[in-house]
Amino acid sequence: MGKVTGFLEIERHDRKYTPVADRLKHFQEFVVPLSERELRDQAARCMNCGIPYCHGTGSAAPGAPGCPVNNQIPDWNDLVYNGNWEEAARNLHSTNNFPEFTGRICPAPCEASCTLNIDDNPVTIKTIECAIVDKAFEQGWIKPELPAVKTGKKVAVVGAGPAGLAAAQQLARAGHDVHVYEKHAKAGGLLRYGIPDFKMEKGIIDRRIAQMEGEGITFHYGVHVGSNGGLDAKTLLKDHDAVALTGGAEAPRDLPIPGRDLSGIHFAMDFLPQQNRRVSEEPVNATDILAAGKHVVVIGGGDTGSDCIGTSLRQGALSVTQLEIMPAPPERENKALTWPNWPLKMRTSSSQAEGAAREFAVLTQKFEGENGAVKKLTCVRVDGQFKPLPGTEFELSADLVLLAMGFVHPVHEGLLKSLGVDLDPRGNVKANLTDYQTSVQKVFSAGDMRRGQSLVVWAIREGRLCAQAIDKFLMGETDLPR
Repeated sequence: MGKVTGFLEIERHDRKYTPVADRLKHFQEFVVPLSERELRDQAARCMNCGIPYCHGTGSAAPGAPGCPVNNQIPDWNDLVYNGNWEEAARNLHSTNNFPEFTGRICPAPCEASCTLNIDDNPVTIKTIECAIVDKAFEQGWIKPELPAVKTGKKVAVVGAGPAGLAAAQQLARAGHDVHVYEKHAKAGGLLRYGIPDFKMEKGIIDRRIAQMEGEGITFHYGVHVGSNGGLDAKTLLKDHDAVALTGGAEAPRDLPIPGRDLSGIHFAMDFLPQQNRRVSEEPVNATDILAAGKHVVVIGGGDTGSDCIGTSLRQGALSVTQLEIMPAPPERENKALTWPNWPLKMRTSSSQAEGAAREFAVLTQKFEGENGAVKKLTCVRVDGQFKPLPGTEFELSADLVLLAMGFVHPVHEGLLKSLGVDLDPRGNVKANLTDYQTSVQKVFSAGDMRRGQSLVVWAIREGRLCAQAIDKFLMGETDLPR
């Protein structure tokens, strides 16, 4: 504990955003970092609690308190306060392979469970985490970490999202020959093709991939395992000693109501990747979906819906309205009932604050159009059981509708059917939390493909645990950390 009275003397002070009018002109990150002096002051606020809920409980239950990767937050807060940034970076990386990702896009359950959050003033954990890793890259402290010996074992990782990248890096450091198979042109999964650049610029991913390549990991891009014309799944299995399935949950939740076949209605993950490809100068390879000059309606109130808002506004939408079927949450949670768990309360993202109208407890009943293109939505207010309230019907003009209602499970066609892995009742790959093995010998699974749609921090956690399980499977024991 760097400063015993720090939490009494220093007020919470977090990163700010550049003005809305300025940031809507571009797709770059717009968070204004704190100075080193400010960061040290904020780190001094950490109380080094007797029970540090920010560490995480290790529970996989939704809403469980703290950090899923069990970051040693009080330890690196103390190191930052004392100016020992290099040791802070080593400590941070001992539990989290990619703090530059979580320091930008994680919702920070650690801050919700901070003891100082009892009076709404938690330590700025996410900001300090991001500053540590960014400084580590700037100073050249992050370098390839090569294993002392090679095992001679060959492992395939299918999917280069955060779960696959975490598993690959851990397995390579254990001495295995790791091959990552990615259907897209570059690594990152939703980090690259789903998260807009204004939340995380893609050079952040590229610099980490360069480290991983230096560690001997081989990336195979444009290889769609199990698809027609792609790499045969059975051949992949035959050529490797173990296979990790980390392909994510990509089957989107649809809205099968009248008018769904009208043009101008798209899944969010058809819209967002296009803009990311434009920014990175990759070919779009599809008909452009653009919000410029249109009235946009986003159906779905989560992070993906928020990303659609920010992207639409930057493209020049005339208006953006976000619809959420859930009722509006309370402005402030009841701490006595919720802390240190993740609370249900009103949150406004940076994109929502840029000019979107938000409607809660709304059900879309049908789409209507002209000349085959969507022009309006017929909606109705609903009660707490999602039942329509008579007399509350209303219409919304819409030239572009983006469906951002989440994902139901991984895509079953192709890879999963070819391998014949068992699925759980929700349609995810069935693999237990003890060894992450599927029903097929030497095939493992982790991340959203196993647990369903979740957070980047859970993907990293599961990737690490899956790597540990694979290493033990191959070698009979493992030194990889949990």
